[in-house]
Amino acid sequence: MASGKVLLVTGVSSGFGRALAQEALAAGHTVVGTVRSAQARRDFEALSAHAAFGRVLDVTDFDAIDGVVAEIEANVGAVDVLVNNAGYGHEGVMEESPLSELRRQFDVNVFGAVAMMKAVLPFMRARRRGHIVNITSMGGHITMPGITYYCGSKFALEGISEALGKEVASFGIAVTAVAPGSFRTDWAGRSMVRTPRSIADYDPVFDPIRRAREQKSGKQTGDPRKAARAML
Repeated sequence: MASGKVLLVTGVSSGFGRALAQEALAAGHTVVGTVRSAQARRDFEALSAHAAFGRVLDVTDFDAIDGVVAEIEANVGAVDVLVNNAGYGHEGVMEESPLSELRRQFDVNVFGAVAMMKAVLPFMRARRRGHIVNITSMGGHITMPGITYYCGSKFALEGISEALGKEVASFGIAVTAVAPGSFRTDWAGRSMVRTPRSIADYDPVFDPIRRAREQKSGKQTGDPRKAARAML
């Protein structure tokens, strides 16, 4: 990626979002990062006094997104690249997991990403250039027991990314879905939402996978900073 671009990255407090922001700043880009608290905004902006701009935004606050993007376009600059990184994982057997958790999972991982894309597209289309990067997951290509809702959300975002790419290609806008595997992020740690277990029939299939996930959390071979450099 040529230097001097403006990147809008959702969820820059940790994980891939933070790593990508740091690498982009080091490469000479301007990064606008969304966070969910004033303190997180201050922490992010401390990365660079002149090129890191934080915005407090929950991607499920759909009514606020258009205004935030318009403000960024007016006060920071034209958004060259949108990176939809904000998201989380839900762990739970489907029969045990309430529908409210499915709705929340899709609100963040799918509807939030789509709302961000819809907000930047008019600007990118008018300029006849732009790039949308959606961070999906290997869980959007393969499945495993206990993360049914998460896999569903990532399969959905993969399909949306592919179809959208065909819709906007003639406008000079590219859409890329990046599906990371096992990386040292907090996905399986504090950020994961877990539905309590209640049906013993599922223990043989679920419990070994949970134990393996907990044992590997924070020790994965994947380095988010290397992945960020590859994406840039």
